[in-house]
Amino acid sequence: MANLLLIALGAALVNNVVLSQFLGLCPFIGVSKKTNTASGMGFAVIFVILIASGVTYGIYYAVLVPFNITYLQTIVFILVIAALVQLVEMILKKFVKPLYQALGVYLPLITTNCAVLGVAISNIDNGYSFVQSMACALGTSIGFLVAIVILAGIREKSENNNIPVAFRGTPMVLLAAGLMSIAFSAFNGVI
Repeated sequence: MANLLLIALGAALVNNVVLSQFLGLCPFIGVSKKTNTASGMGFAVIFVILIASGVTYGIYYAVLVPFNITYLQTIVFILVIAALVQLVEMILKKFVKPLYQALGVYLPLITTNCAVLGVAISNIDNGYSFVQSMACALGTSIGFLVAIVILAGIREKSENNNIPVAFRGTPMVLLAAGLMSIAFSAFNGVI
């Protein structure tokens, strides 16, 4: 149990998928303008990463390894992730229409969110068991949620501040993300 907790905490804090591995930057930068939209995206990513990790683990060991076609891993994983994102999109459109409209073009971007694919591949590469893979997926997705919500909070707070013209917009966002990355690197000695 302690091993699973270390895997999850390590994935969320030390090896944060956005702040240390730089995966999933498109939705991280694009959807982090408002905290409620960012949290909605974070929860959608949690759902997709958890389901994708479980399904890709099963497909890898039940289909790809027995038939010796592991070289198709990336293509198969992308197809699985795309199907899962379509499922999430249909669910949000049906049950949470305001969030679906707020996420806009960024919801389909989860399909190409390299964080989702990165977690699925790294779970296989690290030789994790199914339970360890799910712990890593949960930690990674919670780390993504925390990072995107913190950045959204920073962006909301900075809207009404007197920021120099050269730092307004994207430069301020990238500077804030860089400082967050430095701050999260402090967890490296803890875990």
